[in-house]
Amino acid sequence: MTDIAAGALPWYRALTRTQWRTLIATNLGWLFDGYEAYALFLTVGPAMRSLLDPAQYPQIPAYIGTVVAITLLGWGIGGFCGGILADYIGRKRTMIYAILAYSLLTGLTALSFNWISFALLRFLVGIAIGSEWATGSSMMAELWPNEARGKGAGLMQCGLGIGFFLASFIWLFVGALGPDAWRYMFVIGILPALLTVWIRTSIDESHAWQRVDTQRREARARKDSGAALSAHEQALTRFTIADLFAEPETRRRIVLAFLMSLTTTLAWWGISSWVPPYIASVAAKANLLGPQWASYAGMAYNFGAILGYISLGFLADRFGRKPVVMFYFAAALLMTPVLFLWTTDLNLLLVAAAVNAFFTLGQYSWMPVWLPELFPTRSRATGIAFSFNAPRFIAFLGPLFAGALIVQFGGYSHAALIISSIYVLGFCVAPFLPETKGKPLPA
Repeated sequence: MTDIAAGALPWYRALTRTQWRTLIATNLGWLFDGYEAYALFLTVGPAMRSLLDPAQYPQIPAYIGTVVAITLLGWGIGGFCGGILADYIGRKRTMIYAILAYSLLTGLTALSFNWISFALLRFLVGIAIGSEWATGSSMMAELWPNEARGKGAGLMQCGLGIGFFLASFIWLFVGALGPDAWRYMFVIGILPALLTVWIRTSIDESHAWQRVDTQRREARARKDSGAALSAHEQALTRFTIADLFAEPETRRRIVLAFLMSLTTTLAWWGISSWVPPYIASVAAKANLLGPQWASYAGMAYNFGAILGYISLGFLADRFGRKPVVMFYFAAALLMTPVLFLWTTDLNLLLVAAAVNAFFTLGQYSWMPVWLPELFPTRSRATGIAFSFNAPRFIAFLGPLFAGALIVQFGGYSHAALIISSIYVLGFCVAPFLPETKGKPLPA
């Protein structure tokens, strides 16, 4: 009778206090990740103008592409490390370490004295940011019920868009404070460190991870004693990355997930990160304030992204993972020329940016929705981290390539159209992953 009564409740009424606290913690962790990342997009132009010699100004797009690429490379490295740590030392502890690290390193970015020191600090911030996401995704998947897991993942992921929006909103005011305004944005980035105090006292560790951690310790002890191990015990004693490639089905899933993640990551970092400077350049041609319109663009873009994040999770729980993700890929491909080629009115550009973000940035929700459902608990965070971050070792070339194309073509449109063709890959790969809607997580 209890199960029947629980099933009759709306999904949000059936959640426990622990599940809600987990959502809040992971959402805020990703929100501050979003602030740190988008603060870079908004400030890297003024920062390069402050840190470079005036003779180097014509090459600023190339320097911007280099800094963004280095940040993305750090994100990939940190993601690997964070996923592995989360499988071995726990989800909660890894999250605390990651948030502390990216908060302090972002604050230090304000002290940059040349473009190389700026790029190096952003590389270190990228490592810390990358470490946090897989941990939060694993916690949400392991603590939320099967029927609402997609919704929870979408609500967690929307924190990124809220962080982007927050950065844009703050920059609207801070950006007018002079040539050193970019430094103030990074000083504000120290504040997320306070979140770790609440996480430490209020959030429970994943019971699924605790159970597997106990099993892993017991299996290692048996191995050290020379006892014969079962297949499950052998899997527990393998290094988590090796475990992902040990069995044919898991290996197939990791390759397919990698290709889909490459699509989302390369396209966004190679195209959408240029939305604020693109709209700022259109505004400047109309004799309007470029930084102000860059903030408007960032807010419009990230408002659309927030809706896209949440919607993908809810739609995936309603219609399934495959059709929804394929729809997002197709719509993102269509919206690229709408934004960068076919729309010239500034007000309509803001609308186009919001719709574009709904699909291009909102599609990131497929990762926390779908990835945790593909891998066993013993290597779940590593599998999520590999899928999410390994593409960055290729995708970091996207901003470099885009920056060079922008300089070559003298504008943003052609670069965006060329890079957007990657969406075809994701659309074609998605059907080959298993549909996991409403199913229990692999043990």
